[in-house]
Formats: sequence, structure tokens, C-alpha cells
Amino acid sequence: MKKIQSALILAGGKGTRFSEYTKTIPKPMILANGKPLLDHIINIFVNQDINNFLVLAGYKADVISNHYKNNYEEIELNKFKINEKVTVHIIDTGIETQTGGRIKQALEYLDDEYFFLTYGDGLADVDLDKLINFHFQNETLGTVTAVRPPARFGSLEINEESFVTTFGEKNIANEGWINGGFFILNKKISELISDESTFFEKEPLEALSKQNELKAFKHFGYWRPVDTIRELEILEKEMEEGKFKYYGK
Repeated sequence: MKKIQSALILAGGKGTRFSEYTKTIPKPMILANGKPLLDHIINIFVNQDINNFLVLAGYKADVISNHYKNNYEEIELNKFKINEKVTVHIIDTGIETQTGGRIKQALEYLDDEYFFLTYGDGLADVDLDKLINFHFQNETLGTVTAVRPPARFGSLEINEESFVTTFGEKNIANEGWINGGFFILNKKISELISDESTFFEKEPLEALSKQNELKAFKHFGYWRPVDTIRELEILEKEMEEGKFKYYGK
């Protein structure tokens, strides 16, 4: 099986929907059960033998750098040794840079042909070996992990006379698939990113889909985005209940 050694983590946004925290820290540094979201995400990969990380910082990038300076050995400027195998490189890609622009900058530091990419605010128990096998069986320029959106609201079924016939949790099986992060991408993606104002989720991914170069790996396990305090509370409760576990544990 082919191996992928590096993961890029988008961690530069302003997190405006989480302003209660993000006035002082970037969203990936929000604590979930005492540990930054970013550390949880890195551990998802480390637990599956991915050891090289590029954190694409921007808004309050110094907070991320200081976290690692205070806890790990700095082997180069903003590059940290977590243990004998794992390194984390914090790249300040600019406050106003969009997701595509951040990726394009980071690829200058990466020699690998293929790499993982994910967001700094979403956790999942994705089996990365299965994702890798799926990607190379199809050999497209990109693979996105597709997930069902978690239930946000209770569901109502209403008959023609306006009586509620069913009241309960939203059935996510009836929902469509959405972008869950945890991409595998070919470095050629850089050719589809015009400049720092490019949203990765717009022109580059739309171009890949039109060219039949983007496949979806369907993930049926755990996935939780953290965009609001309510979602953070749900995540922490699910962690305590053992619903979120790093794959293999």
C-alpha cells in the first residue's frame, strides 16, 4: 500500500461564529476536554502513523506558535519536534488569505506528491488506511471524505391536517453528503489556485469535479464539526461518553 507522510491543517480563519473564544485565540486552539482542537486533530493522524504536519495559520498565528514553543522543542523557526518521529511546522499564511491561498503557500514547504488536508475544527474517526487505498484505487487528483451532517434539530413529521405524527431526533440517513475534510490531494492542485484570494472550496474543487478528478470517500463513523459553543459542548460530552475515539483506540 502506498503511504502518505504529511498532513496540512487549515487553521488560519477568524472563526467569527465563535467570537466568544476567538476574540483572543484562533478557533483551532479552543480547548475540548482540556486539549486544543488542533492537538486532537494532529493525534488523529499520529495514531495512524502520519508524522509530518504543516499548520496553515493566519489569524492569531502567534497563539498557535506559542503553544508549541511552551510545550515542545523548536528545531527550526516555528518547526517543533513533538517526539522522535513527529514534527509540526507552523506557517503564517496571512490573516486575510483564503483557504486556497493558504494551501498554495504551504505546498512550497512540501516535497511529497500526495498529502492529506483537513480543517482545524473538525474531528473524525476516519480510517486513513482505507482512505488511502480508496484514493489510489481511483487515482484521481483529489479525494474528499464525505460525511452525513450531524443532527442539529429535532424532526417533525406533519400530516395534511397539521397534526404532528412523529416527533424525534433528526434522521441523518435522510440527509445528503457534505464535505467532511480529510482530503487526499495531489500537489498539482496548486495549478488550480490562482492567488491568495482563492477559496479552495470554490474554483479548485469545482474544477476537479468537472474534470472527474474528485472522488468521495464515504465515512459512516464519527464526525463532529465545532463551529459554535453548542457544538463544542456536544463534542466534549461525546468525548466523555467515549463516542469520539481516535481510530484504532
